[in-house]
Amino acid sequence: MPTTIPALPVVFRPNRTRAVLLAVGAVMVTVIVAVAVILERLSLGERISFVFTALLFAGALWVLSRPKVVADEEGVTVVNFTRVRRLAWAEILRVNLRPGDPWVFLDLSDGTSQPVLGIQPGIARERAIQDARALKALVESRGAARP
Repeated sequence: MPTTIPALPVVFRPNRTRAVLLAVGAVMVTVIVAVAVILERLSLGERISFVFTALLFAGALWVLSRPKVVADEEGVTVVNFTRVRRLAWAEILRVNLRPGDPWVFLDLSDGTSQPVLGIQPGIARERAIQDARALKALVESRGAARP
């Protein structure tokens, strides 16, 4: 099945996973803040620690929802949990998503491999496969990769 090359710029991101993480974070903050307000026996310091803990957990879920891949005319920007890496098209040799892989890996011209958490087959396997194929088509058309 030939994959069409998407128009640039294009963003690949696990939208369902992101929606679940952000929704859980919002509900969690709401519930914990409500508990902190409702419990009359809590001191002001304890209430503040409840809210701080809720915001800390929500921040962790936000970090987990960050991954994405942005492809534009100059190359690819890979945003993982805490790192952002910019790659030129010529640096990317191959796009890999093998059965059992938790996310896509890029084989790079310097001999290393870059994990791409923005394309992961967790909740939406078919979407991840389509995104990996689209990124592969972009790499083959713009980079140093050979079909």
